[in-house]
Amino acid sequence: MQTESVTHEFNSSKQKAFGFRDVAWALFVIVGSYLAWNQYGSLMDIYEDAILAGAAIGLIWLGRMWPSFQPLTVVVALLSVLAIYTYQSHGDVITANEQAFFLKYLISSQSAIMWMNALFILAMVAYFLALYQKSEFTGKVATSMVWSASAFGLIGMMVRWRESYIINMDYGHIPVSSLYEVFILFVVMTALIYLYYEQKYKTRTLGGFVMLVIAAAVGFILWYTFDREAHVIQPLVPALKSWWMKIHVPANFIGYGTFSIAAMVGLAYLITAKVAEKNPESTFVKRMPSLELMDDVMYKNIALGFAFFTIATVLGAMWAAEAWGGYWSWDPKETWALIVWLNYAAWLHIRMSKGWRGKPMAWWALIGLLITTFAFLGVNMFLSGLHSYGEL
Repeated sequence: MQTESVTHEFNSSKQKAFGFRDVAWALFVIVGSYLAWNQYGSLMDIYEDAILAGAAIGLIWLGRMWPSFQPLTVVVALLSVLAIYTYQSHGDVITANEQAFFLKYLISSQSAIMWMNALFILAMVAYFLALYQKSEFTGKVATSMVWSASAFGLIGMMVRWRESYIINMDYGHIPVSSLYEVFILFVVMTALIYLYYEQKYKTRTLGGFVMLVIAAAVGFILWYTFDREAHVIQPLVPALKSWWMKIHVPANFIGYGTFSIAAMVGLAYLITAKVAEKNPESTFVKRMPSLELMDDVMYKNIALGFAFFTIATVLGAMWAAEAWGGYWSWDPKETWALIVWLNYAAWLHIRMSKGWRGKPMAWWALIGLLITTFAFLGVNMFLSGLHSYGEL
């Protein structure tokens, strides 16, 4: 009943009349998209024009459905533009203004990404502290940190995109090509999807668990930065110089993000159920969401992730046909993507046809994360193939 009432309240808020704020939001996105096309349209082909138009429509819809996304986008857009225009032009040479404090310490790509990393770690600590202390204020601070970290991550990606062209026009690319860049995309995607569900279900008690997987990814980003200098912008391999990358990779990482959230909620479910068996009146059990709600969150994340992962797999096959002459080559990355797809297809089939709930599905979601992690990272570490350009 609690889940139904919260969901009904959230859905009702989305069905309000199209108001001034929504009109202003739509105009902001349309004008911003036009200015971007006017500035960079000469570098875009017809497919990229279509992607920009589709992204604008998607942003308008997302901002309408989830109003909290609107101020985030405005802040990211304004600070990204500020960073981009802080670069100095000397004839044909563009350099960073070393005296620009905000560019140097806050909104250059690497500075913004480092702020993102720090804030995600602090948010994890704050969420668990809020759960332990039952502090509403600490929980709000943790949520604010996740919003801020997501903003810094998006700013870092936008500015890195521009920096790649500043370094060398031949290097220029959307920052979702290297393992370093997609890890940043992963943590931002996962955080934003989590924030949506946090608002939808009006609970912050799952935040610490979700931040565990984000913190692990942040640890990888930091190691990859300082040990391998992976943050240095490199030219793309020929296979990645395609408009397909702009749609295939983001779709993939919506899937990875939602699968990760489902696994961490599954972990919270198993811990809560274990504690409840020993002491149903435990303070921890009372502070956590109901098992039914956590089961619902697992299901919705896996269903959403499966849809986007399916789209990404189809797009990847079409890209492969264009780049390598065949839709499927049983490359290790392709094979493990199929394994991930089959795993979650089976999860959804068992739940919907057999009615499985609770612990078995929570354990399955956790195991699914291990499978997904190997497909995402392990293949790059231990196997080689057509996708080996992402190796460590």
